[in-house]
Amino acid sequence: MADLGLNEHHHGTVLNYMRFARYKRGQNIRVVDGCFQDLKDSRLTDDTFTVDEVGEMLDGLEAVVRGEVELELINTSHTNVLLLRQLFQQAEKWHLKLQADISELENRELIELIQDIEEREFSGKPSGKPNFDMKKLSPLEAGGVELLQQEIERITGENNKLKERLKSVEVRATGVLQDKSRLESDLQKTQDQLRDAQGRPIDRSGDVADLEGKMSAVKMEMEKNLRSSASTQDKLSTDLTDTKHRLLEVQEQLEMAEKELEKKFSQTGAYKNMKKMLEKKNEQIKDLRRRLRKYEPDD
Repeated sequence: MADLGLNEHHHGTVLNYMRFARYKRGQNIRVVDGCFQDLKDSRLTDDTFTVDEVGEMLDGLEAVVRGEVELELINTSHTNVLLLRQLFQQAEKWHLKLQADISELENRELIELIQDIEEREFSGKPSGKPNFDMKKLSPLEAGGVELLQQEIERITGENNKLKERLKSVEVRATGVLQDKSRLESDLQKTQDQLRDAQGRPIDRSGDVADLEGKMSAVKMEMEKNLRSSASTQDKLSTDLTDTKHRLLEVQEQLEMAEKELEKKFSQTGAYKNMKKMLEKKNEQIKDLRRRLRKYEPDD
């Protein structure tokens, strides 16, 4: 359907409609042929007819054919309205406004182009009843609401992943803080031991020197571990902050999507009908209360 500037999907849709119109046209022609054949079988039994008899037969045939043609023209116009209704309903779900140039319906150049396409597509094919292989339209109440629901599910999944990541970072940060506290406690204990050793008699100076060497080595190792822990803690803190910011952004997106979904749902027919029913029930309850107050005894 490149001649009409349509894509492959719309190409198939137009061909199906042309096949349907071609089938209906063939049925109508057979109906008209049947009208003439019925006249031949029922009235043309004599060899000669008067002018009045011929006029009467032609008037009857005209009435029958006129009725059949008019009925089919009305049916065709109503069928076209149903087709337009499907297209407009799909467009309205996406808040689109379609326009049609009625003058183009009498464009002889385009009409002849479509006639050529029909002859090219259906030439040599039988004119039997078509077998339409069309997919059903998506439910009208879905449309944008369904897409919003999918987006909410995606954002919710991402939100859950960020929460798990945040929990993991918090656990790692807690572990680093615990290691830092433990190392500081060990360092304090070792320093206390060193001071105790320095306060002992001189004859144990060798042990003190050895202990000081070990203490120096332990102190260097602890300082190294503390620096590493501080670096890891800073990294985890930055990662934790970034994760929290991302989590807030996702939660904000989720809230916006839920508000949009609620707005879409409030525009559906089911919501409006439910709202009308609730308003009606509230009015009935108010009326019953007013009627009950008439029968309640005065205090």
